[in-house]
Amino acid sequence: MSIVITGGAGFIGSEMVRQLAQSADSVIVIDSLTYAGNKDSISTVADQIQFEKIDIRDKHAIKDFFANTEVEALVNFAAETHVDNSIASPGIFLETNVLGTFNLLEAAREYKFRFLQVSTDEVYGSIREGEFKESDKLDPSSPYSASKASAEMLLQAYITTYSIEALGVRCSNNYGHYQNREKLIPAFIEKMVSGEKLPVYGTGKNVREWIHVSDSVAGIIKVLMAGKVGEFYNISSSDFQENIEVTRKIIEFFNGDESCIEYVEDRLGHDFRYAIDSSKIRAELDWVPVIKFEEGLAETIQWYLDNPDFLHEKKQN
Repeated sequence: MSIVITGGAGFIGSEMVRQLAQSADSVIVIDSLTYAGNKDSISTVADQIQFEKIDIRDKHAIKDFFANTEVEALVNFAAETHVDNSIASPGIFLETNVLGTFNLLEAAREYKFRFLQVSTDEVYGSIREGEFKESDKLDPSSPYSASKASAEMLLQAYITTYSIEALGVRCSNNYGHYQNREKLIPAFIEKMVSGEKLPVYGTGKNVREWIHVSDSVAGIIKVLMAGKVGEFYNISSSDFQENIEVTRKIIEFFNGDESCIEYVEDRLGHDFRYAIDSSKIRAELDWVPVIKFEEGLAETIQWYLDNPDFLHEKKQN
């Protein structure tokens, strides 16, 4: 297949590029190289892919690209993703996550390629007990999750109205290599290395469902190749951790103690617990995650220690 990966120089997108470069006929990366994109993350497969620096908000650049490129499928990772940033500056989240997705959907409508939207468990909102299924209503809390839910609504409208070949995934919290330093795990690794306190929101009891990025992308590829048009698939691990538990595991790796923790004022609108049921993708597409959190976390910490450039401001691309 000839596959376009938008946001392919970002965290999850770059993992998709690295995995697909081994099997796809053609992989084309579209990325605007914001602070969260880094071409170093796809340098190991640079000679196997095509790279285009394009902002998905630029409808003219998007139209020109697809008018001149044969594409069979597109996976849309391109997004603003950091919740704290969405609370401080929500505008860019609407521009990229909603209008940018609209531009890509327009291209899919005109040029007839398969479209896979990558979304998040955060569109469901918080749940105290149990797990959300794909059929449950969306109830986003932050500007970030609201923008991702809005993109999903657009996708569904284009499927119904224009019969485009589209589907989507909702992923739980990804971690692993190449993640931007603004996210919890690499941020706390950086702080341990530099001897700074680890700022934990509120009591640290908020719960997240962690999945290694390689497992997550393996599931996304299954959905891209064999998922049903019009359907969404939850991709999750059933591996739940309180934020304070993750923090303590990182501290333990460095032989630190509780004095490394600094409890700070809680995030505005901080969802307490995310949990999604991934039985659908497991049953229909024969996917299961294989990396346990403790194993993956230790390996991830060691990777950052071996690749310290990714713990600092990224190089200019």
